[in-house]
This record gives sequence, C-alpha cells and structure tokens, in this order.
Amino acid sequence: MPAGHLLRSCTWDLFAKPFRKKGYIPLSTYLRTYKIRDYVDIKVNGAIHKGMPHKFYHGHTGRVCNVTKHAINVEVNKQVGNRIIRKRIHVRVEHVQPSRCTEEFKLRKVKNDQLKAEAKAKGVVISTKRQPEGPKPGFKVEGATLETVTPIPYDVVNDLKGDY
Repeated sequence: MPAGHLLRSCTWDLFAKPFRKKGYIPLSTYLRTYKIRDYVDIKVNGAIHKGMPHKFYHGHTGRVCNVTKHAINVEVNKQVGNRIIRKRIHVRVEHVQPSRCTEEFKLRKVKNDQLKAEAKAKGVVISTKRQPEGPKPGFKVEGATLETVTPIPYDVVNDLKGDY
C-alpha cells in the first residue's frame, strides 16, 4: 500500500529501465524529427526528470499537435468518468517514440495501389475492401459410429427401498 498519492507514487517499476538497457541515451532519440499529426507512443524514460509526463500517460499513444525546440505537444485521449477528454500534454523528446500503429494501414495502402494499377492495365474492375473472416469450414469425422442414448425410466418403488 503506498504512503500517499503523489505525482510519482507507485512508479518504481513503471519508470525503471529494463535489464541491460541502462546507461547513455542514444543520439537517435534527439535527432529524430517529429511532424504535426504523427502518431507517437509515450514511454517515460526514468533517467530524464525534465519534461516527464504524468504516470497516467505512460504507454498511451497520441498525436503530435505542436513541435518546439526540445519538446513536442501530444494530444491524448483520457477517460474521465463516463466521457473521453482530449488532453494536450507537453513532453520532451526523450519520453516519446514514433508509434507503429499505422504501419499495417500504410502497407495495405501501397499493396492496394499496386493491385489497382495491375487491374487497370488488364482492364478489370477490382474491389480492395477488406472482408470479415467467415465461419470455419465444416468437416466429417471418419470412422465414427452413431450411438443413441435414451434415459432410463424412473422407478419410484425401487427407489424407496434403497439404503439411506
């Protein structure tokens, strides 16, 4: 049970760096460029105390809405009671990393463009819409015998003679 509900209470394991990942921060963290409307994951680096977001936002994904010299402004959804509020937090670049949440979409977009180009060259109309996965195909069990099970009729006379 924690002693209080301070800003960094219960963050011993949350902000701890993993095994063999301690030490200097790679330069790629600082040299990475972020653009407005990019998706970023907020992953707090416990070694840097400046510009550290609140522990609630650790592990959340947001969108960049402003870029400054040392930090970026991230728009994150936060559930408060029965509503979802869009919050804007100012986070230093050490505590964010580019999100991979749109990778599948971008790959699918490129693949669909290729399929449309091939279909246009052949003169065929093609649909690139995704279809939901249908039910599993049926099958028959080989070598199984059919067995009918019928209930035994209930006998009141023999039941009363039983040992209790």
